Amino acid sequence: MGDRWHVEVDRSVCIGSGMCVNHAPDGFALDSARQSHPRSADTDANEAILAAAEGCPVEAILITLVESREAVFPPEE
Repeated sequence: MGDRWHVEVDRSVCIGSGMCVNHAPDGFALDSARQSHPRSADTDANEAILAAAEGCPVEAILITLVESREAVFPPEE
């Protein structure tokens, strides 16, 4: 079985660039205030979600492993 990720968007940091939706339209949506949110908080690990997090200009997307809460992105220093 593959990893399951918990995906969050820090809405106090999100600037509504829409890059996450461009990278992972099935993973993210913008609301009427142009704030991003994950379409599902828990999802199977996938490259599009990771690309969205890496491409966020303000690093507002946080990904952790569901079971251990270990950081996937941003990686722990």
